[in-house]
Amino acid sequence: MKELIPTGRLRVGVVFAPAPSAFFVVKDANGQPRGVTVDLANELAQALGAPVEFMVAPNSGLVTDATESGAVDVAFMPVDEERRKRVEFGPAYYLIESTYMVTGASGISAVAEVDRPNARVVGIANTTTIRAAARSLKSTTISAVTSVDEAVDMLRNGKADAFALSRDSLPPFVAALPGSRIVDGGFQQTGIAVAVPKNRPNALAYVTAFLERAKASGSVRRALDRAGFPDEPVAP
Repeated sequence: MKELIPTGRLRVGVVFAPAPSAFFVVKDANGQPRGVTVDLANELAQALGAPVEFMVAPNSGLVTDATESGAVDVAFMPVDEERRKRVEFGPAYYLIESTYMVTGASGISAVAEVDRPNARVVGIANTTTIRAAARSLKSTTISAVTSVDEAVDMLRNGKADAFALSRDSLPPFVAALPGSRIVDGGFQQTGIAVAVPKNRPNALAYVTAFLERAKASGSVRRALDRAGFPDEPVAP
């Protein structure tokens, strides 16, 4: 308990976007976050018998920073090797594929077509997706923005051709931008996992056991269903 809730409260980092996904949360009429990770955090807090408070950030890079510094006790985020150097990961509850949303004007239909000179590509700063996209792009570069809202606005205003994000998160933004599409293919597959600060082995053991139970008991399945994703599979 001293490692997991040193303040007596479970401080949890979650990531906000304009539309929900298996990872992104949204805010209700009172400004409170709701979504899959919120449901899992509330269940964890209940198991601990502790109150919960949320840090709601516009991108997972800020949540990584907060976890590394100990400003939050637990977070959920996509896994990559850069983050493994900074935080400790437990199991994944969901698997994602990263790909691109593109404008109709771009003429792009497949992931390989994004990698061409003068293609204007954007991604969310300090995320696994932007790092993976940068590694895969040889003929162009990717520019960082701070939020999903900013990236979609750039597409809408003709300032970008392609936006890198997880495939499951993109449909509502495509629906809101006439002519846009999700390309065929992807450039990264990874898991969204529970994370804690480094050097907290007992905290890591506790959240690992918790999430494995949540997957086995159906808690993750129910959280995905409540968020509107009944067809999305739970990570094995």
